[in-house]
Amino acid sequence: MKQATVKNIKIGGGAPISIQSMTNLSVLDIDATLEQIKALECAGCDIVRIALPNSQSVDAFKVVRTKTDIPLVADIHFDYRLAIGGIEAGADKIRINPGNIPQEHLDKVIHCAKAHNIAIRLGVNGGSVNKAYLDKFNGDKKLALIESLRDYTNYFADRNFDNLVLSVKSSDIRQTVELNRAIATLGYPLHLGVTEAGLLRQGLVKNAIGIGSLLLDGIGDTIRVSLTSNPVDEVYAAKDILVSLGLKSGVQFVSCPKCGRCSIDLETIATQVYDYVKTLNKNIKVAVMGCEVNGPGECKDADIGIAGANGGYILFKHGQVYKRIAGENVLQQFIEEVNKL
Repeated sequence: MKQATVKNIKIGGGAPISIQSMTNLSVLDIDATLEQIKALECAGCDIVRIALPNSQSVDAFKVVRTKTDIPLVADIHFDYRLAIGGIEAGADKIRINPGNIPQEHLDKVIHCAKAHNIAIRLGVNGGSVNKAYLDKFNGDKKLALIESLRDYTNYFADRNFDNLVLSVKSSDIRQTVELNRAIATLGYPLHLGVTEAGLLRQGLVKNAIGIGSLLLDGIGDTIRVSLTSNPVDEVYAAKDILVSLGLKSGVQFVSCPKCGRCSIDLETIATQVYDYVKTLNKNIKVAVMGCEVNGPGECKDADIGIAGANGGYILFKHGQVYKRIAGENVLQQFIEEVNKL
């Protein structure tokens, strides 16, 4: 498989799977954009995409570029001049849909990207299928998307440009999986995501199924969990997917669903523990369980955990009871023990 380079991040070719997100406010508000980028970076984001809808946004993007070191992607639609402007303003990659840009203008974008040695993501999705391809395949959106992306890729290859990342997305999970399985044969790095996935709960489910299915097949090199939510939620979700599949080191967190044996406020303490450990750079498994039955008994493989016990808690390590903790001290003492690992 080919490999693309986005500043200091390698995509494909055996490189670790990178996490992406996108700012969800106008780049014209430079300070707010930088604040959001910092929050994304702190959450574990590797690459940040920014929409450039007009020339003013290109000017603002240029300022943002000078104030952050994280790889930045300029998101462009329709106007090739914005693509060139984004490249010249310091973008490390641009995202375009080639079907939205006339061929003679696309050649100018390719020439500029070559001159600045940056990557391009060719992105097509179910909401903007090239009509010519739809007509060719009698309205079959799946075949139209596959064929169009294959032709676009060949077009770039014919012009000796292969610093590419490909993406094909749909709001339909099954279609997204089938489409990506098909384009994986093209040999380029793939950007995975389920587009228009919805609000937080619905979007998490759709992305976990779609992205997770493909990653289990060994397909995918960089991911974005699209959510109608704070983009930081996208990053945490992406990390959870990768850690759960063993594709990224990090904290694995488990908690039980609670039953009548539980004598503690399980949801509150589990939330507090998770909010702390989700940002840690530790390759450990953490468990919060409702009772002693579901504690070390069912979580012998956890590195550390707590379980409710008659209104208080037991702390266990590697499946063995370590000590008992009073309710009012549980969070502080648990954090202290986690930090010792």
